[in-house]
Amino acid sequence: MFGVSINNIIDIDQKYYSMEDYQGDVPRWCPGCGDNGILTAAQRLCREEQLPPEKTVFVSGIGCSSRFPHYMNTYGFHGLHGRALPIAEGVKIRRPDLHVFVNMGDGDCCSIGTAHWIHAIRFNMNMVVMMHDNGIYGLTKKQASPTSPKGTKSNTSPKGSYLDALNPTATTLGVQNVSFVAQAVEWIPELLYEIIRQAYKHKGFSFIRIMQRCPHYTPAMFDPLMSNPENLVMVTHENGMQMSDALKKVYKNVVTHDPSDMSQANYYANMTDKMPVGILYKNENVPCYEELRKPERTVTAKLKQEALEKEFDKFGIMPTE
Repeated sequence: MFGVSINNIIDIDQKYYSMEDYQGDVPRWCPGCGDNGILTAAQRLCREEQLPPEKTVFVSGIGCSSRFPHYMNTYGFHGLHGRALPIAEGVKIRRPDLHVFVNMGDGDCCSIGTAHWIHAIRFNMNMVVMMHDNGIYGLTKKQASPTSPKGTKSNTSPKGSYLDALNPTATTLGVQNVSFVAQAVEWIPELLYEIIRQAYKHKGFSFIRIMQRCPHYTPAMFDPLMSNPENLVMVTHENGMQMSDALKKVYKNVVTHDPSDMSQANYYANMTDKMPVGILYKNENVPCYEELRKPERTVTAKLKQEALEKEFDKFGIMPTE
């Protein structure tokens, strides 16, 4: 008897998602804004991992970077200033099957959102967190942020800011249950994508601080890093960030760092004369909060219907004879 082997049948219903499938509204960021490169890297990750848009969520707070969910053709939640992380945690603990991404600015995360940021690290829920750091409040028109370098002249510090900038990378490393910390720059697309990809593959709270240009308010902030490749330290490892041979010809200041080494991670995070780029710390053994609180049984549609009917029965009116 002749027939077609089921092993050779092509699933013609299988959907392949292209970059265009993840493109939402047309970005309204300024020309030259580094957020555009971060958006492209995120869309590329979704395509390479073939993440179903209906199973993917981008959450943000308030700020230029927080326009992100509008530009992704996935589920999204544009939240309140500093509140992206608790919203994302709520999504994840109720729907752990979803791919959750968070986009925040330096002011959004490190000022009004500081308490949420610290506790989110401790909860270690499985999500990718991208902190866009341009060292200024951009959406509200040039106020000094926690990461503004000392001496930054702004609308709130016209004579120059008085305090040294907060170091989000070192701060994150100092919180209990930290499991993944990386640092990236948006003007090297290959490495930005590689770091985001590694963060996505990590099971836990993956925090990436991304140095991001603001061409309008801080146009020269990263000029020393862009004009002289020696000012960047490429932190590589077989279990961390990896570089192509082409990039190694341009960025020759390359070091090997085991991301499981917390002491060395802190050394690179606190480096001031140069900017480290790569995965500084990674620990796969930290438990995720959504798994610790996982219910004993899955709430199915049938169970929901049974619970509703049970409640409705309490108010049923029985016919009288």
